[in-house]
Amino acid sequence: MTDKSIDQIMRLAPVIPVIVIDRVEDAVPMAEALVAGGLTVLEVTLRTPAALDAITAMKAVKGAIVGAGTVLDPGMLSAAIHAGAEFIVSPGLTDHLGKAAVASGIPFLPGIAHAGDIMRGMDLGLDRFKFFPAATSGGIPALKALAGPFGQARFCPTGGISLATAPDWLALEAVLCVGGSWVVPSGPLDPARVETLAREAAALTP
Repeated sequence: MTDKSIDQIMRLAPVIPVIVIDRVEDAVPMAEALVAGGLTVLEVTLRTPAALDAITAMKAVKGAIVGAGTVLDPGMLSAAIHAGAEFIVSPGLTDHLGKAAVASGIPFLPGIAHAGDIMRGMDLGLDRFKFFPAATSGGIPALKALAGPFGQARFCPTGGISLATAPDWLALEAVLCVGGSWVVPSGPLDPARVETLAREAAALTP
């Protein structure tokens, strides 16, 4: 497990790649390409049978901080930690998952879309959140409105964000980074292409 807090992890790069991986053999070359491009924080979503083994494999890549995304319940949380995940991302927040994640001590980035979600997280001592799905949950105006009453909260908007729109999100004071799947396109892995996309993403500024 990493010794970094979720706040430190979110500040390492402007974009966290949201990875859906189908083949374990792609894990290491994909992670190497992303790290070479300047993106060191990697979120492997638990949407495929290969995901847990991919997390374990990617951990061997020097410089990579590998976490698990799409964690829905304490069972998935436990499996992700066992696979070596260094942080946990969930699409939403339940008391059941939140309490288990906090008790585990692992850096945790729960998904929120509304004020009630944020308040539930704060009840658990959390103040770093994923705003998801960002583009369809009101976009930048919605996040600006949410950030007002929750001044201590910081966010990683994810969902429907692209290289073109990411700088607009990153310009918000409450946003530390964005999540994006565009950095690792679907289809056969092309490490050179992934490294180029990662380099573009790593260079983003507001």
